[in-house]
Amino acid sequence: MALRTLLYAGLATSASAVKILIGGYGPTGSNPNGTVTTLEFTSEGNTGSLKKLFDNTDAGPQPTWIDLGLPGKAIVLDEAWNTPATSGLHTFTINKDGSLTHTAGQTIKPGGPVSTQFYGKNKFLAIAHYGGSGISTFKVNADASFTSSEIISYLNRTDVGPVKPNQDVSHVHHSVIDPTGQYIVFPDLGLDVTHVFCADPTTGKLTEHAELRAPAGYGPRHAAFWKSGDNTYLFITHELTNKIISYKVNYVRSGGLTFKKVDEVSTYGPSPVAAGGAAAEISVSPDSKFVLASNRNVTLQQVPNVDPANSTTIASDSISTFKPSSDGKLAFVQLAPSGGKFPRHFSLNKDGSLLGVANQQSGNFRIYKRDLKTGKVGNQIAAYGPFASTGGVNQVRWLE
Repeated sequence: MALRTLLYAGLATSASAVKILIGGYGPTGSNPNGTVTTLEFTSEGNTGSLKKLFDNTDAGPQPTWIDLGLPGKAIVLDEAWNTPATSGLHTFTINKDGSLTHTAGQTIKPGGPVSTQFYGKNKFLAIAHYGGSGISTFKVNADASFTSSEIISYLNRTDVGPVKPNQDVSHVHHSVIDPTGQYIVFPDLGLDVTHVFCADPTTGKLTEHAELRAPAGYGPRHAAFWKSGDNTYLFITHELTNKIISYKVNYVRSGGLTFKKVDEVSTYGPSPVAAGGAAAEISVSPDSKFVLASNRNVTLQQVPNVDPANSTTIASDSISTFKPSSDGKLAFVQLAPSGGKFPRHFSLNKDGSLLGVANQQSGNFRIYKRDLKTGKVGNQIAAYGPFASTGGVNQVRWLE
């Protein structure tokens, strides 16, 4: 059903609307393209509603990542599982009505791109390649197209982790810049390491430094930096063990970073973790007071159907919330429903009062109210589904 409206008493009384981009995979094993959908979320008084404005299918079969780092643009990666040689990097102009116009696109090596990171004042772009076992960099052109600069491959690494088939080869999964803008880190699920690079802001050249090694079989997936006074911390989610490890970051005068482990917590808090759990996204709230992570493939409860007229409930995975202390340790706050199966990605709106979750296997998108003081995720206020992209939704980006 294309439109869902749910009530929540805590919404503002004046009407407001914001557009949201939702990425979705095309069907596995066939050629139809995936979809980037523009939704509009409207809140007025005690109601919240979502409606579809546009579908765009110009980003290839598996659009897997959306980056809004360039003003007025959406940069989209096509992971292209079925045809890795055609993996793509696409530029879209975001029009005033929320529609997308495709302005540039190219196939990129080494294939399987899953995450982007702008650096050097947006003059360069670094990409993590899960399927291609490596890292690529690009120069950003004046028209927001890209020119290939460098490819760093880890296919020759044999020191893979012990968990098969997840750790058969290097699987670089995320690219994250540090608060100073000098370093980019790349969690590698296959090698149980996080690669560390110094980024030259003038040339875009990446210089590799000593990597951060995770315990064997942990599978580092995504990461987020956090500042506490003069100290910097790095939080890493580990897909294969459902753990978040906190590291204190030290900036070496001669170049590079060192890391001191200060904490390790389950992404399920005190709840037991069933077999098959696969932690995914991690994010620091806009006010820097909380850390959120998504848990996939472990149903903790049933939630109402996206269609309020359908009484059949839906199995739900979860979103966990932690409060970091000044020393980087994480205190468990809450385990909340994600609203469906496989929450690959979630995103908070600009002030952190709303949480949007893309539940890949359930093919739905949910918005929850969030308490800024306690950090707790509250009632669902809007939901949308099913999407045209039958391979599952995977990205949430608020156009604010």
